[in-house]
Amino acid sequence: MSDQAAKARAFKAHHITGNPLVLFNVWDAGTAKAVAASGAKALATGSWSVAAAHGFDDGEFMPFDLALANLERIVAASDLPVTIDLESGYGARPDDVGATVARAVQAGAIGCNLEDSSRESGPLRDVADQVARLKGARSAAEKLGVPAFLNARTDVFLIAPPAEHEGLVAEAVARGRAYAEAGADGFFVPGLVNETLIARVVEQSPLPVNIMMTPSAPPAKRLAELGVARISHGPGPYRTMMKALEEAARAALS
Repeated sequence: MSDQAAKARAFKAHHITGNPLVLFNVWDAGTAKAVAASGAKALATGSWSVAAAHGFDDGEFMPFDLALANLERIVAASDLPVTIDLESGYGARPDDVGATVARAVQAGAIGCNLEDSSRESGPLRDVADQVARLKGARSAAEKLGVPAFLNARTDVFLIAPPAEHEGLVAEAVARGRAYAEAGADGFFVPGLVNETLIARVVEQSPLPVNIMMTPSAPPAKRLAELGVARISHGPGPYRTMMKALEEAARAALS
């Protein structure tokens, strides 16, 4: 896995504060080829888009074997590094999460997203629980000899209205620090769009910060000025493409 390890190291090096890595999320081999042709530095799946493209709801309702088969086709479609959104890890225990990450790495992934939300136990997992899960993921990747980029996602801001976000910065940062100690490489804070709060999280986070691009988020140039190191587009590309497809179909059928 020397080539895969090299891709993982290169992917990590692209996370530069003030010069963010932009990931225009893909969901299958065809979209992977299109985004690769645009000059992208890396490819990333988004669980929402992958699930929707296969007829499933987001939230680990898509069978993991199918998600892995899809990942393998994406990896084969391009020479770029590929990171996969593994949602909360497809498993109840840290060892289960480790097994999930191991299978993703064996399928060609050089990194993954792991979120701290939980369908089973409530909106957010306990910090200690998520730390154990991240440690399981890190251990699994190390055993395979791949320095996989673990992007630790917190849904602190995603599950709360914007009016409450300022009061949640301390909790988010505390989670980010705990996740860093557990072996995470990046800190993903989807839902956060306020410039002042983004700057505060960036300043206090021990990890490079990942922001999700949404209609209400600052533009990429401004995010770079705020010190963001990674910009994800999440389900945005899928929604844009499906809207264009529907409009084209309506025009053809009118």
